Amino acid sequence: MKRINNCIALVLVSCVAFAPLFVHAQQKPKKRKHELYASWGYNTEWYTHSNIHISQPSLGNDFTFENVKAHDHRGWDGQFFTKALSIPQYNYRVGYVFNEKKGLAFEINFDHTKYIFADNQMVHIKGTVNNKSFDGNVLFKENDNAGPTDSSSYYFLNNGANFLLFNIVKRWHLLANRKETIQIDGLAKFGIGPLIPHVQDKFFNQPENNPHFQLGGWNTGIEGALRATFFKYVYLEYTNKLDYARYSGLRIYEGKAKQAFGTYEMILNLGLTFPVGKHEN
Repeated sequence: MKRINNCIALVLVSCVAFAPLFVHAQQKPKKRKHELYASWGYNTEWYTHSNIHISQPSLGNDFTFENVKAHDHRGWDGQFFTKALSIPQYNYRVGYVFNEKKGLAFEINFDHTKYIFADNQMVHIKGTVNNKSFDGNVLFKENDNAGPTDSSSYYFLNNGANFLLFNIVKRWHLLANRKETIQIDGLAKFGIGPLIPHVQDKFFNQPENNPHFQLGGWNTGIEGALRATFFKYVYLEYTNKLDYARYSGLRIYEGKAKQAFGTYEMILNLGLTFPVGKHEN
């Protein structure tokens, strides 16, 4: 009996001694309250048909190119390792998760996209040209020789249609392995911001404009993304995005241009994420 009592006492003493370790082992790993992330990647786009309005008062021009077709210029599919990383259509994101429990973040979201007025297309023009009323079709064509001829025409946002958005992001944790070395998240993003186009154009017998960057309107966009995070710090994010851009006051030769179009984008980014702030249970 005495031996049994001694055993019971030993067990009780052991439980008291190791209780803090046991309780600690049952607690979930502590997480940071906030998170900072950044990524870089590349994109491809499809544009809706759009109208481009041209106003050149000193030349007697006030007309509209109607239902224009345009395309992107990816660059990464043929120039990826032969030119600077910033020449192809690229994008970057910088974000801050300010509420981990609700999965809420703020993000600066920039897409360097290129908008090219499709060559060799018959375009309907309506309005005033050289102080005369005009309503008809013209062939819009860029000369492929060393330099454009007097009759060639082109319209590019070729150093960027350049969508800048300030996004609110919602994140959902979808899947993870047991050690959380691989985690899959879903993200939804919505934002609005300015456009920073680089305008380059030449219309018919006019000189080329002075190519330039400018603030030139606003855009709004929504994204749906899947993010795979590896070893808690490195992630790959695939995004589908819809954007509506409305350009205005674009400086051209002796005048201004304006237009609006919708964009569908596919984007692939590689990023890093870091926990910041105090721990929470």
